[in-house]
Amino acid sequence: MIRFSKYIWIYILVSGLVIISGLISLFMFSLRPSIDFTGGVLLEITPSQHVTIESIREISTAEGLRATDLRQDGGSLILRAKTPPNFSSFEERVRHVASDSSTILRLESVGPVLGRELLIKAAVAAGVAIIGILLFIAYSFRNFTYGIAAVVALIHDVLVVFGSFSLLGYFFGVEVDTLFVTAFLTTMSFSVHDTIVVFDRIREYGKKGERLTFTERADTALTETMGRSLTNSATIIFMLLALVLLGGETIRWFAVALLIGTISGTYSSPFVATPVLLFLHKRMFKLSQAE
Repeated sequence: MIRFSKYIWIYILVSGLVIISGLISLFMFSLRPSIDFTGGVLLEITPSQHVTIESIREISTAEGLRATDLRQDGGSLILRAKTPPNFSSFEERVRHVASDSSTILRLESVGPVLGRELLIKAAVAAGVAIIGILLFIAYSFRNFTYGIAAVVALIHDVLVVFGSFSLLGYFFGVEVDTLFVTAFLTTMSFSVHDTIVVFDRIREYGKKGERLTFTERADTALTETMGRSLTNSATIIFMLLALVLLGGETIRWFAVALLIGTISGTYSSPFVATPVLLFLHKRMFKLSQAE
């Protein structure tokens, strides 16, 4: 049995550094929203002799567009930019340059209404999920402290993802879009996965009536489940690394968000949820003794 509980202060230090740096970044720089949330121009056009990245950049600069993304993805040139002063003028110049040599696959002005609706729905979904997880785990384990510990680990993982993308946005200009919302909701579900496995093993030792303290039961449960958790997470991490390196620009940052969430979820189950459970159990025990 590995005495994981002896090193709780290390877990607090690691989580504290990551969470605090992320919160400071969120407070100072926030996140960089894409045109999905702010509105803007989306252009997708096939390249040709006259239609190149340089020519599209010249047109966008002349029309006062602030390009947030301009790249060649497969057989298309893709431009994402903030809302221009005059969309019709920009559209006319693009069609003139394209002429008969290129095909305009998409040229549209994207409004931010969908983004606002998605944010509201995502916030509501996250709130409902947190409450549902708290109540379900509390009922399943017949102990409210298990539900609280699982939710604390879940919030930890969400903050890690948000803080990481705030830092990535500030230093590398990474923007969050609708896929990012999908990624953080997925992170919430993965976070609880391993936590429940550890908690269930702790409960099993209590049912067996073995003469172990609650801390010893937690350490034993972590020792027995650590190999399974690392193996399970490694398969997901390898797949996500492949998507980050080979999946293309369109889904790269979506895969990065999932990768960060997976690593954080693997860490939080043994090193956040379980220490919180130990703290709450000791606290409840002291209160019961005081009565």
